[in-house]
Amino acid sequence: MTLQITPIYAVPLAVLMLILWVNVTKTRATKGISIGDAGDIALHEKIRRHGNFIEWVPIVLLMMLMAELRGVGGMWLHIAGILLVVSRALHPLGLKADAPKHPLRIVGNTGSFFALVICVAGIVYSYLG
Repeated sequence: MTLQITPIYAVPLAVLMLILWVNVTKTRATKGISIGDAGDIALHEKIRRHGNFIEWVPIVLLMMLMAELRGVGGMWLHIAGILLVVSRALHPLGLKADAPKHPLRIVGNTGSFFALVICVAGIVYSYLG
């Protein structure tokens, strides 16, 4: 079986991951901070933006991949993929140390959560249905 849907979303997510990584790396190099954040709030925020991405995206992409291999409908995979890409693009804009309830942070995590739920439900349904 050739994967048709998951790679459509994996590519922009990989680009976003690289952007987040570059933001951390450039700040580390500029400030001479090798490990940790040295108490620098701006660096800490960039580290968490990248870290939160890494905490969510691999598992959701893996679940999308398994759902696609199980034959879950394309519409559901596209919904999950769009939710994931949009939410992961918005989340870093709202992840700020001084704004724990920033709307974009909430939208970002909620969208990622629902993308995961869609994939899990699709896989379960593929076994039960």
